Amino acid sequence: MADAAHVARLRLLRTPRIGPVTYRQLIARFGDAASALDALPDLARRGGAAGPAIPDARTIEREMARVEKVGAAYLFLDDPAYPPLLAALDDAPVALTWRGDLGLAARTTVAMVGARNASAAACRFARQLASELAREEVAVISGLARGIDTAAHVGALAGGTIAVIAGGIDIVYPPENAELQERIAHGGLLIAEQPPRIEPRARHFPYRNRIIAGLALGTVVVEAAPRSGSLITARLAGEAGREVMAVPGSPLDPRAQGCNGLIRDGATLVQSAADVLETIRPIDARMVRAPGSDYVPTPPVDADDAERRIVGALLGPVPVAVDEIIRQAGLAPAAVQTVLLELELAGRLERHAGGRVSLG
Repeated sequence: MADAAHVARLRLLRTPRIGPVTYRQLIARFGDAASALDALPDLARRGGAAGPAIPDARTIEREMARVEKVGAAYLFLDDPAYPPLLAALDDAPVALTWRGDLGLAARTTVAMVGARNASAAACRFARQLASELAREEVAVISGLARGIDTAAHVGALAGGTIAVIAGGIDIVYPPENAELQERIAHGGLLIAEQPPRIEPRARHFPYRNRIIAGLALGTVVVEAAPRSGSLITARLAGEAGREVMAVPGSPLDPRAQGCNGLIRDGATLVQSAADVLETIRPIDARMVRAPGSDYVPTPPVDADDAERRIVGALLGPVPVAVDEIIRQAGLAPAAVQTVLLELELAGRLERHAGGRVSLG
């Protein structure tokens, strides 16, 4: 029989409109997943809607059986083996599934991303760079996409590589990387946030990218067009306080514009493994805060008054930073977060990148 606490956690996490941030707020408020599940209908009603559709225990048990069948396991946010660099993100995944050697995530880590339609020269460089980093016992992280991602995994496979996939742990994508994905699962580390059987969709890739950036001390970009997914990963790395590095390219090649732009904006120029090591080695990965360490309980306030202040005056269709709402509302952060939580569970609030929210 599946562990009851794990089932409750996954039921809460798989409930519509509950993402990592909301999950952590619920646990901080109610103490455990079972208690939070009991409170959801009332919270949603206070936000102005019926309670969300909570998956039943049998649905979660079937999911857990599928994970076990494919030789994978769960890793929860409060597990001692959870990578501390990833845990430091405000929206760190609550539950991951994984196959392979979880110890790789505890090594010095570097992400390497780039264009799917990368040039042959860029792929060769990425493969060589990843191989040299792996020989220095650096775990190279990428997203198992075509082009630069594939080259990085192939180069680092003998020494240690981590692949973060956009779909479920049992889904192969892209199809041509089926053999490589299986080799990584046996000789490296394969990680997924989505439940099993979930095919990757466009909306899943930014979530995957935040894991790639969050696992690594720094991100190296090798060829990237403007507005590409690789630049999103680089931006997420910078927002998380990690190093951003880029390989320069010809100004005549559109695939180099993203990297050249990153360097212009302050990214570290990389031409060799030595450049990468020089950038990341001084960083102490232990200087990250633990998840939830900034949560401080505060005295309760009148819920109706708090909602009037926030919904009536401060929230609208334009995304605004939660910190700004707290400042203008003149309420304790916990009181503001409670109102936002209730609105989100009712489907009236949308969360955006950069800690911003708006009325849905």
